[in-house]
Amino acid sequence: MDTIFQQIALKMIKEQEFIIGPLAWEEAKRVKGLKIIDAVNQDLVFEEEPKQVLDRLVAQYERLFGRTSREICRAAVLSLTASLPKESIPATLQ
Repeated sequence: MDTIFQQIALKMIKEQEFIIGPLAWEEAKRVKGLKIIDAVNQDLVFEEEPKQVLDRLVAQYERLFGRTSREICRAAVLSLTASLPKESIPATLQ
């Protein structure tokens, strides 16, 4: 079963994929601490603390596509982060 953090990562990647296509998965593979097991089946795991890895994922997209990418990520996961305590939400998604 996916954790909330896996759901958040997948939602961000899928939203970016909607805009930039398969490049979204390629960029996600470059994020330290995030292992994409199977992009087709949307299977991933965190190899480090998820909150930090999610910040890196947002930063990876933002580095390539600017601040708009951060806002897209934030909007995409709003429904998932709404129920989390503020201290559990990565800073880039607050």
